[in-house]
Amino acid sequence: MNVLLIEDNDDLAANIVDYLNLKGCESEHASDGVRGLAIAREARHDVIILDVMIPGIDGLEVCRRLRTEAGITTPILMLTARDTLTDKIAGFNAGTDDYLTKPFSLEELYVRLRALGRRTRPTAPSELLEVHDLVMNLGTMEVQRAGQPLQLNAACFKILKTLLGASPNVVTREQLEEVLWGTWQPASDVLRTHIYELRRIVDKPFDVTLIHTVRGVGYRLVPLDEET
Repeated sequence: MNVLLIEDNDDLAANIVDYLNLKGCESEHASDGVRGLAIAREARHDVIILDVMIPGIDGLEVCRRLRTEAGITTPILMLTARDTLTDKIAGFNAGTDDYLTKPFSLEELYVRLRALGRRTRPTAPSELLEVHDLVMNLGTMEVQRAGQPLQLNAACFKILKTLLGASPNVVTREQLEEVLWGTWQPASDVLRTHIYELRRIVDKPFDVTLIHTVRGVGYRLVPLDEET
């Protein structure tokens, strides 16, 4: 696994790099946002570890620029000492895929990186998933609703792909957690935060709600007038 670490704490960065090297990863380190952004634009990585409070350009802005300006879809794990829901939502809105608060164990960091770096089987470029006015192209990884392009981070893309593929059936929380993290499960309810972000992008700007909660079970994607 090829990892880019953007972290200004040299001691922490050295510990992370040493641990990842022991696990067989190839690691590249940048100590500020400007350098990290440049490296991320120029080189291909399997996953990016991004600290929020870094000099030059902060982590939120680095993440936003990678997603909206550079079009980079590499999974991003954000590191921060801030652990409120507002802070997490800000991170996910910027385009991060996972959120790990300091202090953390290196073992947990590695498990999360493995989950983010897991690749899905390639799909034929022409294959489309469609429900109502929502269309996902599995080949180009483009998503549109009512002809408008939607920008999703990797986690939201995986959730939406699963819901679209199962529609109109219900997808359980356990199934979605398996899609995102495999056998490892996060301690906090990160899935709910991803669903909140997905609804903000897919449903909030439009008249017809597509993503619905099935209380105590999971979620389903279906137009409102098809609900029973």
